[in-house]
Amino acid sequence: MTQGQIEALENHASEEIKKLYLPKLISGEWCGTMNLTEPQAGSDVGALKTKAIKNANGTYAITGQKIYISWGDNDFSENTCHLVLARLPNSASGTKGISLFLVPKLLPDPQGKPGVANSLKLIGLEHKLGLHGSPTVTIQYEKATGWLVGEPHDGMRAMFTMMNNARLGVGCQGVGTAEAALQHAFKYARDRKQGKSLSSSKTGTICDHADVRRMLIRMKADIFAARSIAMANAIAIDMSTGTGEEKWKSRANFLTPITKVFGTEIGIKVSEMGLQVHGGMGFVEETGAAQFCRDVRVTAIYEGTNGIQAMDFVGRKLMDDGQTAKSIIKEMEDFAEKCKDSLPEMVESFLLAIENLGEATNWMLKQKELNERFAGAFPFTMGFARVLGAYFHLRAAYKSESNSFRRKLGGFYINNLLPEYSGFLKQAVNGSEDLYAITIDDLVA
Repeated sequence: MTQGQIEALENHASEEIKKLYLPKLISGEWCGTMNLTEPQAGSDVGALKTKAIKNANGTYAITGQKIYISWGDNDFSENTCHLVLARLPNSASGTKGISLFLVPKLLPDPQGKPGVANSLKLIGLEHKLGLHGSPTVTIQYEKATGWLVGEPHDGMRAMFTMMNNARLGVGCQGVGTAEAALQHAFKYARDRKQGKSLSSSKTGTICDHADVRRMLIRMKADIFAARSIAMANAIAIDMSTGTGEEKWKSRANFLTPITKVFGTEIGIKVSEMGLQVHGGMGFVEETGAAQFCRDVRVTAIYEGTNGIQAMDFVGRKLMDDGQTAKSIIKEMEDFAEKCKDSLPEMVESFLLAIENLGEATNWMLKQKELNERFAGAFPFTMGFARVLGAYFHLRAAYKSESNSFRRKLGGFYINNLLPEYSGFLKQAVNGSEDLYAITIDDLVA
């Protein structure tokens, strides 16, 4: 959260605020949080009720309650700086009437050092499924002193700077947890002896068993795909910042929901598979396999649920008439043609995937009713991610020696995992029809 707050302040805060807060946040002496959610306003941020009243000295009095505040307090940083969404008097309803405020736990004195306590208090600590190393709290603000960040009623635009940073971080959190779960499972599989080996390798451990080997290889292949997408997203962001070119900005924005959705879904799937590799011992706390499942599960929920990210993907991210999507599809197609002679066993499946992805993308673009797109948004996002993952596997294979690990792993992903995309894309195209054919009364029955 601190890194995201740094970026938000860099882009939207006054010079006075930046001069005081950025050095402390960057050094880690102070830490930052993001305050959006309220008991009645979760994903519907526009329903928030926290109020901001301007004081005579130009500051604002913030009153309201915020929940699910990650790292809402701690004992080892000198100050905690909260970015809080609130409403000014007579503001418009919905998100258009929201402003953003910086509300520190301790008010800085004239020398910029943490001084007296602000008028806010922690009134609850969430008892979570996992991620117990991160305190998640409820905060009550009672006319707490805050400073406006950005323009009045333009808080969501400023907050989205922080949220996009956080979404990328959460996608990478999914990848990181998946990698830890793989390493944990692989170590166990190499040590655990169970059953008779039918493999020619004869290691004597469960690595010899075909189903265990299937899980370990899949975990490795999925992690490579998710990590590569996150890296491509990071490159697009850097190129956008460095060149200012619209094409890089569009690509960075386009890849952000894919990075978040695919990275976290892979994190959950790989962590669950790592537990399965442990067998019965995975269900026992002492092995540590279960903790990865608990800790990573929230990543598909916070910073915008994966369903909401997918809706953004088929909504805002296709509003350029699909130009960014089509340019990426064309890039993948051109590269596949380049690999036809050297990697024919992979290219055939990959080109078929690209063709079907293009058809699904065109179908999405033809739907003028957003709900038609939304019904298939999640499978479409996962399908697009799967094909992108195949693209990066193909690129790695192309650059590798014949019979190398990268070629073998790429072949496994493209020929064994990529076919899943067809189910995703079919579900995306038929999503609304299938979903609304079943009524709520049907579900009750």
